[in-house]
Amino acid sequence: MLRMTYVVQVAGVCSVDEGLMLAACGATHVGLPLRLAVHRPDVSEEQARDIVRALSGRAETVLITYLADALETLALCRYLGVSGVQLHGDMPLGQVRLLRQAAPDLFVIKSLVVGAAPEADIFARAQDHAPLVDAFLTDTYDPASGATGATGKAHDWKVSERLAQRLPRPLILAGGLNPDNVAQAIQAVRPAGVDAHTGLEDAQGRKDEALVRRFVAEARRAFDSMPAAGLAKDIESK
Repeated sequence: MLRMTYVVQVAGVCSVDEGLMLAACGATHVGLPLRLAVHRPDVSEEQARDIVRALSGRAETVLITYLADALETLALCRYLGVSGVQLHGDMPLGQVRLLRQAAPDLFVIKSLVVGAAPEADIFARAQDHAPLVDAFLTDTYDPASGATGATGKAHDWKVSERLAQRLPRPLILAGGLNPDNVAQAIQAVRPAGVDAHTGLEDAQGRKDEALVRRFVAEARRAFDSMPAAGLAKDIESK
């Protein structure tokens, strides 16, 4: 089990070469969105499996999905070979419990979508999930499109800051992050990790190596400037 003090995740990868670039730039986790409710996947499941294999030993890989069935989710995780899964949809709590029981070594992240519900409801939902997951991730709801991630939009960081302070699991901050604002976001929220997707892409929707390198460098600088106690919680990557 590898213990680290923070996570720098980059979500959305279009090829093996791009995945290797993300790892070389210092991304600790690479997210692979598949079986989505709104956005189209960047790659097929077969291509995603090849990316996971190529990144073995270089970066942790995380399935990002809206699947609501535990066994279907686990089957896809096993097929891909990922070390973690980000539950971005409305998987029933009983199914999350089943997933946890069936795969105790799987690193499970539960997404909390800021703006889609009142903050009190988000916190209550997180409390219910806390015994069953390893980390939370806050992302942004876009009422215009109905998207709950990969919106390129930030949410109210004060909400994420309060959640980071109150939740018994580490919090990863996502939503509209890019090299220009990630350090400010870390200082404001004091999360255990950050996640970026569209903020690191060029006009063709491919990850821009210069943006990725700057994002990772800015995130590391911000995390390293904080005392260890300043991080919400340590992340354990299984």
